Amino acid sequence: MPAKKIILYILVVFILYTIITSPARSADLVQVGFEGISNAAQGVGEFMTQLVS
Repeated sequence: MPAKKIILYILVVFILYTIITSPARSADLVQVGFEGISNAAQGVGEFMTQLVS
């Protein structure tokens, strides 16, 4: 079994374990992640606007 698949399985098990044992904390982490992605997209949009103007 390739090492890549083993690492993927371990990662999936870890994520599921974290969600099951602490769902509130997991939701907070997901929210922070989406806020980061949103802020990054907004920054790119502002950069493009300034570049075109």
